[in-house]
Amino acid sequence: MTDPLLVLGVLAAVFVGFNIGGSSTGVAWGPSVGAKIINKTLAATVMTFFVFLGGWTIGRNVIETLGGELVPQSAFSLEASIVVLAFIGLGMLAANVYGVPVSTSMTAVGSIAGFGLATGDLDMAVLGGIVVWWILAPITGFWCGGVIGRYLYPYLDRRFSLDQSEGPLVDYDWRGPIPLPHLGPGTTPKEFASTMIVFAIACYMSFSAGASNVANAVAPLVGGGAVSVSAGVFLATAAIGLGAFTIARRTMESVGNDLTALPLLAATIVMVVAASITTIASWLGVPISLAMSTVMTIVGLGWGRATRTATAKEIVTGEAETAISVDAITSETPEEPSRIGEETPEDMQAVDQLFDPDAVVRFVSFWIIGPGMATLLSYGAFAIGNRLGVL
Repeated sequence: MTDPLLVLGVLAAVFVGFNIGGSSTGVAWGPSVGAKIINKTLAATVMTFFVFLGGWTIGRNVIETLGGELVPQSAFSLEASIVVLAFIGLGMLAANVYGVPVSTSMTAVGSIAGFGLATGDLDMAVLGGIVVWWILAPITGFWCGGVIGRYLYPYLDRRFSLDQSEGPLVDYDWRGPIPLPHLGPGTTPKEFASTMIVFAIACYMSFSAGASNVANAVAPLVGGGAVSVSAGVFLATAAIGLGAFTIARRTMESVGNDLTALPLLAATIVMVVAASITTIASWLGVPISLAMSTVMTIVGLGWGRATRTATAKEIVTGEAETAISVDAITSETPEEPSRIGEETPEDMQAVDQLFDPDAVVRFVSFWIIGPGMATLLSYGAFAIGNRLGVL
């Protein structure tokens, strides 16, 4: 006979994975959906496949950290695992309702840390290492974006910039027994190749999301011995896929159209940097925020592009006469990019606005509210439960 508690634990993990799918799919595929490279249904399908691939390979390291190092495996009773998962899901649900991609890893760590604090089982050294990465990751994203924006972006833009044509990217010839694909009307070989590169990088970002986030849905159950690691990866992937096909449609719209108006080249750079930071951290077993790295890379890229109007010496000494704005990344690049310090503020006039400030404030607020709520609720529940002897 199936243990009712195990069924409840699986349902709690599905609830968490469902919310992860809603959040992470928006971060990974929002730029591509916003640029009309792919529709939301196909994005959800590809997301699910690469989440499984990331979780099955690198994601096992993060499961080990959350399921046995932050808090000992012996502390994860089935009842405790259910409560922890419930608070992870609740911490994320509010953000997903508003279409905001909350940090799933920070929410999961907060819920488990609250449990460990209440029971006295929290390994502060492991928590400290995770927090250090939380500080380093957005800083690294900002400076990687800044260096690329200041020193490389104008040259990359002249060489690889892409203006999307009207109509479908690919058409099919249906006259034969097998439909033969060919470039759509107005599609150039350069546009097709560049679009495929953007698509491949979005797949890479989905892989990194799986590597980081599969653990958030099932680590407590794996740590408590309720399910194996492999079964946990399958369970988390199914739940994340469910979220990708449903509530992620709103977060893809939010990321793709509300937060940024990035050119495809800029979106590609951002995805490569953020996914690489997340993949490296996951390989080391550190649960990390893909969303935070993504946004800070965007900020750094725009900042670096804008600072080309001044030399490094002028910036350090305060002699620069230009206002630095992240909007500059959408500025048009001249045929021959000027050297650093020779561009004028007029060169930085943005074609579109990079950020909607209200959207950024909303995103950052929920990154704080989600994990904070999960930590406080988890700590309070286990502190009271321990006193009453029910947890």
